[in-house]
Amino acid sequence: MAQPRPPASLDSDSHPLETLEGSVERLTFADPESHYAVVRLRVKGRRQPATVVGPLAAVKEGEQLHLKGRYEIHPKWGEQFKVVWWYAVLPATVAGIEKYLASGLIKGIGPELAQRLVAHFGAETLTVIDDHPERLTEVSGIGAKRVEQIRGDWQTQKAARQVLVALQGLGVGMSQATKIYQQYGDQAVEVVTTNPYRLALDVHGLGFLTADRLAARLNLDPQAPARLAAGLLHILDTMSGEGHVYVPEALLLDRTEELLQVPRPPLLKALEEQAREGRVVLPELPDGRAVYKRPAWVAETGVAQSLGRLLTAAGGSPPLHLADLIEQVQAERRLALSPEQAAAVAAALTDQVLIITGGPGTGKTTIVSCILDLYQGLGARVLLMAPTGRAAKRLTETTGLGATTIHRALEFSPQTGGFRRTPADPLKAEVIVVDETSMVDTFLMYHLLRAIPPTARLILVGDAHQLPAVGPGNILKDLMDSGVVKVARLTHIYRQAQESIIVVNAHRINQGEYPILPAKFGQGDFVFLELDDPEAIKSRLLDLVAEELPRRYGLDPLRDLQVITPMHRGPVGIQTLNHELQERLNPRSERWSWGGRVYRRYDKVMQLRNNYYKEIFNGDIGQVCGFLAATGQLQVDFEGRVLTYDPGEREELTLAYAVTVHKAQGSEFPAVLLVLTTHHYMMLQRNLLYTALTRGRRLVVLLGSKRAIGMAIRNDRPIRRYTHLAARLRESLASTTL
Repeated sequence: MAQPRPPASLDSDSHPLETLEGSVERLTFADPESHYAVVRLRVKGRRQPATVVGPLAAVKEGEQLHLKGRYEIHPKWGEQFKVVWWYAVLPATVAGIEKYLASGLIKGIGPELAQRLVAHFGAETLTVIDDHPERLTEVSGIGAKRVEQIRGDWQTQKAARQVLVALQGLGVGMSQATKIYQQYGDQAVEVVTTNPYRLALDVHGLGFLTADRLAARLNLDPQAPARLAAGLLHILDTMSGEGHVYVPEALLLDRTEELLQVPRPPLLKALEEQAREGRVVLPELPDGRAVYKRPAWVAETGVAQSLGRLLTAAGGSPPLHLADLIEQVQAERRLALSPEQAAAVAAALTDQVLIITGGPGTGKTTIVSCILDLYQGLGARVLLMAPTGRAAKRLTETTGLGATTIHRALEFSPQTGGFRRTPADPLKAEVIVVDETSMVDTFLMYHLLRAIPPTARLILVGDAHQLPAVGPGNILKDLMDSGVVKVARLTHIYRQAQESIIVVNAHRINQGEYPILPAKFGQGDFVFLELDDPEAIKSRLLDLVAEELPRRYGLDPLRDLQVITPMHRGPVGIQTLNHELQERLNPRSERWSWGGRVYRRYDKVMQLRNNYYKEIFNGDIGQVCGFLAATGQLQVDFEGRVLTYDPGEREELTLAYAVTVHKAQGSEFPAVLLVLTTHHYMMLQRNLLYTALTRGRRLVVLLGSKRAIGMAIRNDRPIRRYTHLAARLRESLASTTL
């Protein structure tokens, strides 16, 4: 293999880089999101392995690496080799070949099959795979189909390595090169060198900034139309990730001008060209021209149109003797509804679209159960759904009726890549109840509303004070603000709920009041432990999860306890805490290096994106239960459903001993440990603290500082999300009723 040249900007006479070569003995830690990893490298002539750190998350155990970097002394871990750039070469020893193949690099070969291959072919194993793959059938258990799978994946990896050699001088790593090759095949180098900005549009995980760095090293024109278009779309995508459905044109141009360092006139020309090509839509709004990516425009206008049709549809008549029916359901359930609850139940049987909103302890579950009883008594077909699997399961438990995720109800079709339930084949229901509506983004609401029969009733249940959806939009708030959808607000906290400090504190926080902070266990279901030093918080948290809380309350550390923290990075971010909690709670279980990360049997993991083929969704939590050594596949148990993941699906899973507040939304846990310090100042908002606090059912332990709590409570200015849904809905309703 030809040796790539290091990027000139990374290797200078004043600070020469050192060289290190060796084989990967162990992948100690890896984060696929940042690509940072800690690797133990077996170096020839050294008794002890070297510790290597840097962008190495894609390496496999057994790989032979050539690295450039510098030695440095870490105050805690001692000498480390910090990598600047690297490339991999094929291993030459029998042991190295076996470890290399066992890493899961080649689909269809896991540790068990790697051992048998090397036992049969010895040092010639890689040559056989490369030049004579038909000979693989000499090994028991390998048939023609498996040979074809191995041959194809080996050729892909080989070609990706050749691409890597060509791109290494431009600073592209192994994992990125593999993605580039999978997208473009033999044309990969040509695409990268002629228009690297295509990567940002075509290759998942390779964004504009990576493409722009490549373009700079290729000396491409900074005002090239491809760069301007890619920069504009990058800012749009970035702001969509922050929850915006559109971006004001002036703000978009400001941010793009700052990013690209180019004057405004060519940017405006590039934006108009994107509009002509149909990638963006440029409507005039009251505050000026807006920029929508076309899918966001279709979704927001579609939500308004569909809701307008539902609101003006001629639904079924309200049942006769409604007051008597409400009295009857109270008698059957042995409860007395308050006037506001009774009004909400009545509205659910008379209004075509209804929002039911309220905080914890206000009886949302009670009245939803009453509504369901009444509709079942009337013989109506009712569908219950929620945005996540955990929220759907909780809805099933609280109502006693089967609930499903919205995605599952809409029936994703692998053949078409879309949902089966559409206006042509709508949902088979007369009443549709959606829980945790605050979590539903604009795109999901668009698909849901399209699938609702025109005469069906829609009941949206949610807490308007929680965080909005991770995706673009602020659906629940916008519908409430529109003034055209009936809203039943529940405000009264009932006696039993008043005994819960969790519930009382949630309402105090929501009203801008300082919470009650018991400092000792045994004084209720809420405890505040005042700590501000991140290392002290981490140490106490580990003791609480592993020993103190299980001993005091009989809680299972994996099943019953959930650590929640606002941020990904930092000493008390989820990346650090997950690593530390894995070591503390699950130190001796069988371990596997899979997909660039170390997993252990019984690890708590979370699904990070919707996978319609597996019918598993963003936020679902499972437990690692096995590893298929022959094929290198990881198995995860999601509450009785065991799913199998290929190494190429590594970006779908992450450890879930600790999760962010957003990922915890829609779920309830027996006990929550919430970390909140002034180090989280960028995230400290009232709705974030409120959402986190209400995730705990039996116990909430808050570790942090009073100052951080005060900062969060005072910050009641939610970051504005650019949406036009409320006004658009009013316009749609007005045009429908003309």
